[in-house]
Amino acid sequence: MEYRNLGRTGLKVSPLCLGTMNFGPRTSEEDSFAIMDCALEEGINFFDTANRYGREVHPGFTEEIIGRWFAQGGNRREQVVIATKVYGAMGDGPNERGLSARHIRQAVEGSLRRLQTDFIDLYQMHHVDRNTPWEEIWQAMERLVAEGKVLYVGSSNFAALHIARAQCTAAQRHFMGLVSEQSLYNLRNRIIELEVIPACREYGLGLIPWSPLAGGLLGGILGKETEGRRAGDGVQKSLDKHREQVEAYETLCTELDKVPGEVALAWLLKNPVVTAPIIGPRTMEQLQSALHALEIEIADETVQRLDEIWPGPGGEAPEAYAW
Repeated sequence: MEYRNLGRTGLKVSPLCLGTMNFGPRTSEEDSFAIMDCALEEGINFFDTANRYGREVHPGFTEEIIGRWFAQGGNRREQVVIATKVYGAMGDGPNERGLSARHIRQAVEGSLRRLQTDFIDLYQMHHVDRNTPWEEIWQAMERLVAEGKVLYVGSSNFAALHIARAQCTAAQRHFMGLVSEQSLYNLRNRIIELEVIPACREYGLGLIPWSPLAGGLLGGILGKETEGRRAGDGVQKSLDKHREQVEAYETLCTELDKVPGEVALAWLLKNPVVTAPIIGPRTMEQLQSALHALEIEIADETVQRLDEIWPGPGGEAPEAYAW
């Protein structure tokens, strides 16, 4: 496993990040433990979760599962770079959501308790809070860093403007600010190439793409269809809309003698701004398939063919839309 720096930091993380959103609601605790054990054995040391995950049972349920896994010992916590998130509603009260200093304080204490840890390696804002000033957000984050409860701060689902505002305010306060951005990014959804990726590169943020297989659209969906396995309604609608592109994509993967999902991950890993795509395996088989992507080298001519099938926004701003 060749580890990468998380953005401009000295923190080393694996080139794949284990997403845990399925742990609890879709993957049993026993199977979740087995997947985390296997991931760690294979060298994946970067785990991502959120305080809202598991909300189908109750908010925080997924963090509780990870905490019980840590509690087994065996240096599990010491080996893992754990990332979690704050923003979403954790209760019915008006102050139990968002990025106010009060909610950040309450949320981090809850995550620490559920994860059974003394600190969070990467604390990510799950969404921009347009109603809270950056001075308040950074004051709260600075206190958590000073107390040793948080080591690094990241964002998720931010636009380039939000990243720039966050970093400018952090610089004024002599604070490190954001070190990563977690965005929707895959061959089907490439809009962040316009401004978010340039912003990450400019400010030294590591990019952590979520939904690298576009919800399963890029994971060999046509092959599964022939086996009689129907996708969920959302993915099925996307397939109906993009069937011609998916057919061309899976044909290319067949020519390459590669699994579609592995090609999609390898394409992301070729981008130097990308630190680690988030994989969210529900089964051990899915985890092993994702690991195979690390062995794939995407040739430049393959990138060109992928661009023809799944065109991006035309480059970076402003050249993508102006001279």
